[in-house]
Amino acid sequence: MVARKPQVAIVDELAHTNIEGSKHRKRYEDILELLDAGIDILSTMNIQHLESVTPMVQGITGITVRETVPDWVLQRVDELVMADLTPEALQNRMRRGDVYPLERVERALGNFFRFGNLNALRELALRQVAHAVDRNVETYLDQASKNVAVGEKIGVCISSNPAAKYLVARGARMAQALDGDLYVIYVNMGQDDNERDQRTLRANIEFAENVGATIIRVQGKTVAEAVAEVVREKHITQIVFGRSATRGWRRYMYFSAIHRFLRDAPPIDVHIVTQEPA
Repeated sequence: MVARKPQVAIVDELAHTNIEGSKHRKRYEDILELLDAGIDILSTMNIQHLESVTPMVQGITGITVRETVPDWVLQRVDELVMADLTPEALQNRMRRGDVYPLERVERALGNFFRFGNLNALRELALRQVAHAVDRNVETYLDQASKNVAVGEKIGVCISSNPAAKYLVARGARMAQALDGDLYVIYVNMGQDDNERDQRTLRANIEFAENVGATIIRVQGKTVAEAVAEVVREKHITQIVFGRSATRGWRRYMYFSAIHRFLRDAPPIDVHIVTQEPA
């Protein structure tokens, strides 16, 4: 195909594994080679084959999806089009024999293609397309230097303090309630060089990854300046800071840092949370 140099090629079933003896093991690897050769590709896949959603699909349907596509492959896609079909319409097509031979239809409708499963898969697909639209909008906003956001994005600032897990959990609940994205921000100022702090920092970050957060590590002279820059770049709409029970000059320094952040950051909601569960 590369030798023929077409402008566009159709490669169906993005997630499938190639037959033994093929040049590449996976279909998407064929597609990446064609893209590198300057050929535009049209392909298809079902939402259950996206690697990040397969655990959720298994939990919903009880079926293990073995053919998957890494999420980073879709990040190379220029245009994502959803072929939206209601569960009722798909089931009707199946009953007509448009999808499977008629002798397999009832079994399929009683297993993977149950109404509840199809409804959940449809929602997952809609969310994936919405995230793709958000990325495109963010690119536009960055290029146009517009400091606005079209969806809620919760940022949580953490340190090596073990109590930071409580902040992350609080931010995760906020993100879930608002159907938003969660970012966990760590500013490295050389303050956590010893092994004990490194160990608790790794535990905090692992916890954040487990609740679905995007981890952002930055170098900075001050937390206020570095976090304000992250807020601006990622269009974060709400930020969570932790506060220990401090007094005297430590209390003054803490609130001074918050004021510097408010001065440097775009308009944003700020939550100051005690770093201990009530």
